Amino acid sequence: MRFRNDLTWADVTPRPLWLNRRVMLAGAGALLATPALATPALARIEAAKSAFSTTDAPNSLEDITTYNNFYEFGTGKEDPATYAGGLTTDPWSIVIDGLVDKPGTYDLADVMKDQPLEERIYRFRCVEAWSMIVPWIGFEMAGLLNRVGVQPGAKFVAFETLVRPEEMPGQSSPFIEWPYREGLRLDEAMHPLTILATGLYGEPMPKQNGAPIRLVVPWKYGFKSIKSIVKISLVAEMPKTTWNMLQPGEYGFYSNVNPTVDHPRWSQASERRIGSGLFGGRQDTLMFNGYEEQVASLYAGQDLAADY
Repeated sequence: MRFRNDLTWADVTPRPLWLNRRVMLAGAGALLATPALATPALARIEAAKSAFSTTDAPNSLEDITTYNNFYEFGTGKEDPATYAGGLTTDPWSIVIDGLVDKPGTYDLADVMKDQPLEERIYRFRCVEAWSMIVPWIGFEMAGLLNRVGVQPGAKFVAFETLVRPEEMPGQSSPFIEWPYREGLRLDEAMHPLTILATGLYGEPMPKQNGAPIRLVVPWKYGFKSIKSIVKISLVAEMPKTTWNMLQPGEYGFYSNVNPTVDHPRWSQASERRIGSGLFGGRQDTLMFNGYEEQVASLYAGQDLAADY
């Protein structure tokens, strides 16, 4: 797979086409992460171009912000864009605890302090066999973990999402045991492809996409990239994760994109690119979502049909 770091905005969707009338009418409030990170409204985020970016053209901003899984706001793909505008994202803090040298409750600004932002155009693959190309803005997870000091006994990183049912109407449903939980093995979290994203398309993170800060792990299915993070814990044992708790026979801890292992109810061998029409845009699913060269060594000796 080829990567390049010389992409410019002329190489992707022109700004007037993706910052379109429909998105503007949805209200700037649904697009902003926090006032501290977004003054004035829709202010550009300066970030270095990343050598990890794919050469595929990104989806439009409308595609990315109107077709989402974010069950805290409902189970429909349009529910996050409809209901996320009421989410309060400033102030925002993250608890970092467990096997770290510097545990504590960190303000978002402290979490981001001295972390170099990059723009990374990543493939994003959902377990329901749809995909997007998203130009994320973020920083490497490893940078934050190194700052807080990972202790020798830590083997995994556990994450939790905000619980605020008065602003997140989907949390009134008992369908999920809230908070939403996810986890990575420590070497996965420390891999340079793994980022904490605070924006996309050069703007602060839209609320429906996980404002103000979310995980992005591009070789795994999208549900691993937990949104609106409020807690990060370094732990010795494999943590519980939401979808594995709900359906362990369908959703394993690793959840790597693997076209040879089908979901019990559908094939994962192909995918549909969002924005290509209902019957168009199907393509073969790539092993590790196209990042095999970078991450396959993490799983040397593992049976990826058993460790699904």
